[in-house]
Amino acid sequence: MTDPEGFPGAAEAPVPRILGNTESLAATDPGSTGALWRLAEPGRQLDANLIRVPPLGVIDTHAEPDLDVLLLVVAGDGTLGAADGPHPVEPGSLVWLPHGSVRSVTAGESGLTYVTVHRRRPGMQIEGRLRP
Repeated sequence: MTDPEGFPGAAEAPVPRILGNTESLAATDPGSTGALWRLAEPGRQLDANLIRVPPLGVIDTHAEPDLDVLLLVVAGDGTLGAADGPHPVEPGSLVWLPHGSVRSVTAGESGLTYVTVHRRRPGMQIEGRLRP
């Protein structure tokens, strides 16, 4: 089936959507920290977050054992700590964090705002026990 715009199968397919603008989201309430936005669309295969770290704030050393993460800096600056040393990051820095990698994040004097994207974690499932 072809829709009026000429895209085969488009009538049944999900529609791309613009969800927001990272520049305007990052500019909202400069005192906010943590997750400023989360991807919450039903049926998605990805998770994404817009994270703000306050000036000179630190996300302690940690590792994600199961998921690769893509990090895109959208505002501020800081340092990505890794096993091979510190790496400065600034707006436009695109960082791949492979699963199992150990890293930390330290914001610069103006703070740091970045987007993370990774495969969606499966929801928790409650398994029942068999009864005799």
